[in-house]
Amino acid sequence: MGNWITTYTGKHFDPVHPDASLIDIRDIAHALSLLCRGNGHVKTFYSVGQHCINCAKEASARGLSRRMVLACLLHDASECYLSDVPSPFKKTLEGYRQQEDHLLDLIYGKFLGSVLTEDEQAALSEIDSAQLSYDLEELLGEKQEELPHLSQKPDYTLRPFREVEAEYLEIFDQYEKKLDISTEA
Repeated sequence: MGNWITTYTGKHFDPVHPDASLIDIRDIAHALSLLCRGNGHVKTFYSVGQHCINCAKEASARGLSRRMVLACLLHDASECYLSDVPSPFKKTLEGYRQQEDHLLDLIYGKFLGSVLTEDEQAALSEIDSAQLSYDLEELLGEKQEELPHLSQKPDYTLRPFREVEAEYLEIFDQYEKKLDISTEA
């Protein structure tokens, strides 16, 4: 067995030494639609893909740029190749975080043309953090002292993974086509 994973589209991807040419939006949409948020410790299945869709829709509702909508859609895309590690544990894994950051930079470079600026990362983090507060309350019943403002309520409908995968790709196609970069591999 090699030092790679076989992706949904049949690519042999080495997550330790990632090759940007092998990053495929179809692999990302598929895998994220099957990965459960919260390491599976939620009341009902809610995928990382659906979370990313909710973040992208929030960015759009706030009137952020097409690039930022895509950044929100892609912000957990590295989990397609590295899996989702719970935040408290991830904070102790310096090598993992460096690997994740490097892979996410490759993903942003491929699909957005460059890594995020500090301001873009701050806007994305604000949306992601706000969504997390709603996730904790809705999916775990952890009452939040004060919920941050969201322009739209997140969708927590239990949905088939194929539906989430299709919507993820639809949003990607809608916003990516209007950027001035090519994502042809």
